[in-house]
Amino acid sequence: MDWGLANRMARIINPKTGKTVMLALDHGYFLGPTHRLEEPRKTIEPLLPYADTIMLTRGVLRSSVDPESCANVVLRVSGGVSIVGPALEDEGITTSFKDAIRLNVAGVGISVFVGTSHERQTLLNLAELVNQGQEYGIPVLGITAVGKELEKRDARYLSLCCRICAELGAHIIKTYYCEDFEKVTTSCPAPIVIAGGPKLETEMDVFELTYNAIQRGAVGVDMGRNIWQNDHPVAIIRAIRAIVHEGFKPKQAHKLFLEIKSENQKAAATA
Repeated sequence: MDWGLANRMARIINPKTGKTVMLALDHGYFLGPTHRLEEPRKTIEPLLPYADTIMLTRGVLRSSVDPESCANVVLRVSGGVSIVGPALEDEGITTSFKDAIRLNVAGVGISVFVGTSHERQTLLNLAELVNQGQEYGIPVLGITAVGKELEKRDARYLSLCCRICAELGAHIIKTYYCEDFEKVTTSCPAPIVIAGGPKLETEMDVFELTYNAIQRGAVGVDMGRNIWQNDHPVAIIRAIRAIVHEGFKPKQAHKLFLEIKSENQKAAATA
């Protein structure tokens, strides 16, 4: 691996732990002003110190993240569809590699939709990004998207998607957690991070999801709504970090969450 590519990988996956907490902020590219992401800067700023990497589009990066923050960025470079359109899977590449380089990103990310009528198009999009990434020393995150069909999230399907992404050269892969998740991670030669998906009911659900994924081979998480749609986003991302980087178990993480929540509430009351 060339120095530049290895250096950028180290900006995404912490080399001290071999793990990562990625903060997904790219939902607006197809969902528009998502709940609690209506004003991206307000959402991002308090969370930025606790994310190893943030994932977002170039528009939100330029408008809502201070360059002085030294944030590590995985840039969403696929899109062209919306939640009200006929097919979420009909994506194209939206951002040039020149612009990604101009933004000094740590990596780029693109969705693939295996098993849909746009499978070939999205897989070739990924392959093209990998070709350019190798040329410029920028890692590519392949995202195994399921569109609106959440029932696709089983080990057989996700193993297929992740392995194909790895075969095409993706350096990191984002997928969903599922039953028998170790079948997904052991059959994929590239590191895997898990998506949080729609907001879960409780904080313990989030901590158990994170812990189980790490125990079964994931190198981290790329979560969005389960962090910034929480009433206490800083407390929950810090507890997630404790699981990923310090080996906390779910109950330990929940205790930490409650402690940080209480501290922040007291600080707000006296401000």
